[in-house]
Amino acid sequence: MTQVLSPSEVFLALVNGVAEGRWHELPDLYAEQTHVVHPFDPLRAAALRTRDELREHFRPTGEGPRLDRVATNITIHETTDPEVIVAEFEYRGTVVETGEPFALPGVFVLRVRNGEIVSSRDYFDHVTAARVRGRLDALVEALDRS
Repeated sequence: MTQVLSPSEVFLALVNGVAEGRWHELPDLYAEQTHVVHPFDPLRAAALRTRDELREHFRPTGEGPRLDRVATNITIHETTDPEVIVAEFEYRGTVVETGEPFALPGVFVLRVRNGEIVSSRDYFDHVTAARVRGRLDALVEALDRS
């Protein structure tokens, strides 16, 4: 019998999996039907609603610089709802090709049921993320078109 992970354990598996580039493992942290939104996304991308959509979301493109990062400054707040946590954290690292350091703070509000993420609101600084990935010009162009 497989042990069901707690919401905090699922969150830690998620942020550490991202930091370590374990992209193929990440979709399995989510329920088959889920609801993941990025409210601060300046392009207002649609919610990710299935594990298959998350598999595509996490699929490496091979584009952009390589990032060496760790999840740090982690604080997990439990709520009165045992399925829901609010987790503050930061990805700290460097852009491998340039040595440029970066810090990317985030806050996730996760609902985890039976060890799987059934909903998540992921708050990130998308502008800094685009800059670190060498995609700031593309983001500005896309915003100009919208």
